[in-house]
Amino acid sequence: MFESDDKANKKISRRREVVFIILSGFFLGTLAILNILGISRQIDLTFNIFGIRIPFVVFVGVLPYPITFLCTDFISEIYGRKRANTVVWVGLLLNIWVIFIMWLGGSLPPHPELVDGGLPAIDDPARVFFQIRKWTVSSVTASMIAYVTAQFVDVHLFHTIRKLTKGKMLWLRNNGSTLTSQMVDSIAVISITYLTAHRAITIHPGETLFHTILILILSNYVFKMVSALVDTIPFYIGVRFLTRYLQIDPDKEFRIRQQTEKYS
Repeated sequence: MFESDDKANKKISRRREVVFIILSGFFLGTLAILNILGISRQIDLTFNIFGIRIPFVVFVGVLPYPITFLCTDFISEIYGRKRANTVVWVGLLLNIWVIFIMWLGGSLPPHPELVDGGLPAIDDPARVFFQIRKWTVSSVTASMIAYVTAQFVDVHLFHTIRKLTKGKMLWLRNNGSTLTSQMVDSIAVISITYLTAHRAITIHPGETLFHTILILILSNYVFKMVSALVDTIPFYIGVRFLTRYLQIDPDKEFRIRQQTEKYS
């Protein structure tokens, strides 16, 4: 009997770790993709409503970004704040690793002559890499600052709201933490990107710098806000499924962690 219980416990323990690795893998993989793609393309999705032109412009790197917040919310809900913060720190190290590989790739021979804004000539095959490296370094620099700030705001608010609501209102902590942190992220990443790689931001004739930056910030935020609201349903379904599959009671685990933190 005891052997059977021990075997079942090991199975559940392994299942929990596998799910944690999968969530962390999606988080870190998505983070790497969005940092490499980053500001390599500016997508114009401007549309009209009743004859009114609504500008909507985002960088390609923002497209997979909402997944990172969904993953950290899953980890926060199921595994707790400490594990969520750990994944955030690993994500920061991943950003540094991406910059290191880009630097290393450009430092090894052969060394092309850099002429056009620090890039090889247009007909040089190495130009593509050096352009990607330039944009990636600028994108990562911006995202590192914005990412750390936004992710820690997300995790902190998630658990603050959970504490204030006594573990109730899952939708509020999911949306409240994500919407606030993504506004912080949008303002920071666009502003820093302009300062580090202003040529990546296209300013059309007749438009001012302030107008262009404002449209980018609002467009990025609206995209993230809509994504956050849409992911409420899969978040509820995911939490419901995973808590059963992993045999975890989030509310019970939350109370235990509160007691542990209180007396530690």
